[in-house]
Amino acid sequence: MGKELTELSLEIGQRLRALGQTFSTAESCTGGNIAAVATSVPGSSEYFKGGIVAYSNEVKVRLLDVRPETLAVHGAVSEETVREMAKGAMESLKTDYAVATSGIAGPGGGSKEKPVGTIWMAAVSRKKLLTFRQNGDDGREKNVARATENALKLLNRLLEEEISDSQRIN
Repeated sequence: MGKELTELSLEIGQRLRALGQTFSTAESCTGGNIAAVATSVPGSSEYFKGGIVAYSNEVKVRLLDVRPETLAVHGAVSEETVREMAKGAMESLKTDYAVATSGIAGPGGGSKEKPVGTIWMAAVSRKKLLTFRQNGDDGREKNVARATENALKLLNRLLEEEISDSQRIN
């Protein structure tokens, strides 16, 4: 794991500790990498509850409450699916925040509409939901590494926005 990912994970941990909040993951194409980065930080058990690697649609439906209709209409690699995955992880694992990923890491599996390297991610809280679509194929390993970093950045952005929102209210 690179220095940037470690620093990002530490920053997320500091924010969650300060808020007294927790987070979880729902990962498809990143295969548990986000959870691995989160748990590489000493003391992360204070704020990271766990993750679900939902590689198959069956697991997305059964454990994350992704609606079969969502998968049928939009596919597993879609903004709609990662929204439901993130919300499902937050509910299933009883956390305050969750992050989810689903995409086509490659080298195969892409289409004209969803080429290899297309990865959707979502970060959610009780108040907000952010999504991001990663594009571009740099090879499977780099696609997954970039998605891991982008998903953590998305979670960090959500935390920043919520802290900023609460400071404006108070």
